[in-house]
Amino acid sequence: MRRLTYHVGTTLDGFIAGPAGEFDFFPVSADHLAQMVAEHPEVLPSAARRAMGVDELPNLRFDTVVMGWDTYRPALEAGIGSPYAHLRQVVASRTRSPQDPAVEGTADALATVRSLKAEDGLGIWLAGGGRLAGALVEEVDDLVLKVYPVVAGDGIRVFSGGFSVRAFDATGSRTFDSGAVVLSYARQR
Repeated sequence: MRRLTYHVGTTLDGFIAGPAGEFDFFPVSADHLAQMVAEHPEVLPSAARRAMGVDELPNLRFDTVVMGWDTYRPALEAGIGSPYAHLRQVVASRTRSPQDPAVEGTADALATVRSLKAEDGLGIWLAGGGRLAGALVEEVDDLVLKVYPVVAGDGIRVFSGGFSVRAFDATGSRTFDSGAVVLSYARQR
């Protein structure tokens, strides 16, 4: 069975974006970016991969990305209908459907993720956002949290939803000179 990994950047106080979806305050550092290219090149948008000259790198961990509409929207606003062309792309929304034929839409994220997990292939990357992660928390097998040395004070939480405790085991950590820390966890079963 394929695994669902929530791989997301977060502030020290647990926000993946600002109140209006801002994410441009996350610092980009050469040391952390090099790690992403080497270990998780598929989490870079296709345009960034092309600009960095790493477009031909194979997908190492994921072949599918699932994201909420608010995570997908910035690409649309930039005129990019297929932001992760190197992956199978699924956008979860109960009210909107992607217009790009390379992007699948779903109104039932939970059923879609369960179906995807039953298929053959590499892992499934949950790119965000917080409400979608909260709705899919029971299906999240792994967490990769890129914790950046910034505090936002308010915004979109890593997981949004009601109070409910889920336990994960630490599987790794890596600290970068820039102050970023990548923390990895696997869900306790």
